[in-house]
Formats: sequence, structure tokens, C-alpha cells
Amino acid sequence: MLFAPLHLDTPLLQTATGYSVSGKPLWLKLDALQPSGSFKLRGVGRLCQHEVENGAREIFCASGGNAGIAAAYAGRALGVPVTIVVPETTAADVRQTIAATGANVLVHGSVFDEANAHAVELARRRKATYVHPFDHPLLWDGHATLIDEVVAKGAKFDCVVTSVGGGGLLAGIVEGLKRNGLSEVPVIAVETEGAASLHASLKANERITLSAITSIANSLGARQVAQHVFDLPKQHPIESVVVSDADAVAACLKFADAQRILVEPACGAALAVADVHAGLLQRFDHPLIEVCGGIGVSLEKLRAWKEKFL
Repeated sequence: MLFAPLHLDTPLLQTATGYSVSGKPLWLKLDALQPSGSFKLRGVGRLCQHEVENGAREIFCASGGNAGIAAAYAGRALGVPVTIVVPETTAADVRQTIAATGANVLVHGSVFDEANAHAVELARRRKATYVHPFDHPLLWDGHATLIDEVVAKGAKFDCVVTSVGGGGLLAGIVEGLKRNGLSEVPVIAVETEGAASLHASLKANERITLSAITSIANSLGARQVAQHVFDLPKQHPIESVVVSDADAVAACLKFADAQRILVEPACGAALAVADVHAGLLQRFDHPLIEVCGGIGVSLEKLRAWKEKFL
């Protein structure tokens, strides 16, 4: 049985030139409007569908939140039980949202790596299927559909700005550019201070494991990027930049006022580039920003972050 894709072809809109310090019209790909609240449904949905089509009857996944709710949504749509293992850093309201979507939620470990190892072991014991949240070719294939959609709409863009956690989204964007004949289009990969494992790795020229995640953008909280993602800059033009938590929060607030959509600081990191690294965008005419979304946000949280950082 073949399933229709679980993700939506999300809206694409363009800002006025005065929206950011860059003075550029910015294309915004609104994946915050996916049914699961983030871009994750593209890749996680694709991988879950593949596994169910090939006989999976139970799925395990580790997540800081967004991959978890995507897997929960996919499992509900596909009619298979899903267990999500989250680290202790995942907020209670995020756990509740995942559970309300239909998944069994377990808390294990202080960081994602520990939660992930536990999910792998549980899946092995139960002879169930394990779905990785960012490191799998089918995930990247699913995430690449966002570029397919932008190209299909006829939008002209000359760079892509995206947030980076474990790097699945970055890998998907590069794949999407490649398969649409846009291999020359550079990607600006954005992380927050305290969660910048890719930036640290590229600087050291080796894959670095951060000792801890100290950013509030905890859905960017992979202490180490996938090997494939670390290797990508050798194959595609990628520029790595970092913004502060305060920059990310300011971008979230600005975006909420302008578009009436709430996004996590992990997403705000990409939105912040047009203000914080405006000079970086000067050589481009039509930047595309992937508005990746995220469920770890609320009006109450935005108010608290504003009070803390701004």
C-alpha cells in the first residue's frame, strides 16, 4: 500500500524590503504551518511511511520535541503505535503535546544522545522500527520537498537561510537544490551560541561533540551533527554563522508581529540573519528563509524570553 505524503505544500510569501536591516525582499517558506508544527513532518513522515510500507508495526523515535510530534502524527495517520523518547530538557508542555497527538512518551537521559540510545535499545528489544530524527537519507529526501515546492511556484531565489540542529534539514535543502539544478545556490547555516555544533566542527575541521547545550533553542540541541552534514560543505557552498539567544528571540517577536505566527527560537535563529548578519546577504537579491517552525513556543514563553533577553 502506498500512502500520499503527510506534509502540506506550505505557503511561500515575500516580505517588503523594509522588513529587515538587510533591505532585501525575503522569501519565507512557512513550514511552521505544517500539521505537526514544523518542517519535521516532511522527512519523518516520509521515513515512517517507508517503514510501514515495508512491514513496520511499531515505531520508536528519540526527539527534543519536533521530530517526536511529527512521528506521533505520522503514526496516527498510518495506524501504527509510536513511542517517543525525550530527554529531561524537553518541556512538560511539549511532552503533553506529543502525547495528545497519540504517542507514548518516555523521558530518559539529560541530553538527546542518551534519549536516542535508549530509543534504539527499546526498538531492538521489541523488534520494532527505529526512526532517527535527523540522520537518514529518506529524511533528507522528505525535507528536500520544500525546495521542490518553491521551485514549482516559480520563485527565484539566490541563497537559502536555514537553522541547523543535527543537520537533517540542511541535508534536505542541499539535496533539494541539487535535484532542481541549483547546486550553485549557497546555503547559510545558522545556529545559536551554546548549540553550535556544526560551526565548532567546521572551525576545528573535525566533527566536534559539544559538552553541553546551553542555548534556549534546545530543539537545535544535537551535541554533534551527522557525519553526512559535516561533509556537506565539501560538496556544496555552505556558510556557517551563529546568532545569540537574544537575537533569535527578537526575530521570533518581530515575525509574530508581522505574520501573526509563533515560532521557536530555533527557527528565530534563521529569521535573525537578515538583521544580525545583514552584510552577509548584500551579495544576494532574493534570499529564501526556511521558517522551520517548532512546537516549543507559546505567548507565555515569548513574554518570558522577551523579559529575560530584551
